[in-house]
Amino acid sequence: MTLAAEAPDIDVIGNFKDPVFGFAHHRGFTHSFLGLLLVQALVVGLIYVIWRLGGRKVKDRNLPPRWGLLFLFAYLAGLTHILLDFTNNYGVRPFWPFWEKWYSWDIVFIIEPLLLILLIGGLVLPGLFSLINDEIGVRRKGPAGRLAATLALLGVILVWGVRDHEHRRAVGALNSRLYDGADPVRVSAFPNWLNPFHWYGVVETRDFFALTQVDSSLPDVDPEGRMGIRRKPEETPVTLAAKRSYLGRVYLDWAKYPVVETQETESGYIVRFRDLRYYDPSSTRRDLLGASVELDRSLNVVREGFGSRGRSVPRKP
Repeated sequence: MTLAAEAPDIDVIGNFKDPVFGFAHHRGFTHSFLGLLLVQALVVGLIYVIWRLGGRKVKDRNLPPRWGLLFLFAYLAGLTHILLDFTNNYGVRPFWPFWEKWYSWDIVFIIEPLLLILLIGGLVLPGLFSLINDEIGVRRKGPAGRLAATLALLGVILVWGVRDHEHRRAVGALNSRLYDGADPVRVSAFPNWLNPFHWYGVVETRDFFALTQVDSSLPDVDPEGRMGIRRKPEETPVTLAAKRSYLGRVYLDWAKYPVVETQETESGYIVRFRDLRYYDPSSTRRDLLGASVELDRSLNVVREGFGSRGRSVPRKP
């Protein structure tokens, strides 16, 4: 089940081909309810091969491996992976390939320190206490770590509950006000990886995006500090050509609040794609999960890049 829970991330091998291909297929087939059937069949098949090579040894010959039941447990373990990815602000596509819509709960960051502390504690502390008990000669019945594992999982659920409550308060506060006299069309609050009560708010109106911070720990939740206004750029032949590229289509399908910037160069243009989910003006990493498309003067795509890496695109004959 441990292998099965990690198996969906096998899609990272796509990055070895190139970063654009890896981004396009990340959290795709292997993170879907259908694809999980194949992924966990491979996991159980691997365990079966190891079992065969090990001489098909079992502790009780009257209790041979029940491979169908093992596959069911493996699939359930894979579902926990999809659930964990759903809780953060990157999202998953669980209904791929029938429905490629992205879903995200947005209550925790991609890397959540508090959850890591809880889970690592549930894993490590039983071993430490076991060593202490051995030193003082205390024996206990049952498998070690059961209590710690239970408390760790309950702690995860508690964190989710608190985060969901605070997230709803932050979204409600963002949705209850005007922005430069404009009504919000869509609002979102994204988590801060250090403070569970601080949220990065993104508000879309008809003509612009408003970016602000929200502190949900206050009795009267209200967007705080300096609000940034980002006007929606006008469409041009350059931006339309970039959006029609392979990377452009993939990025716009994934991004919740996509914005583009165009830079003219000697040989053509560079169109940069950003998702305002990861473009917090107060953050030092403003280009997190950004992408770019380079075009020549004839608006042909010559290079696509995701993050700091990219790939050249062959010219059409």
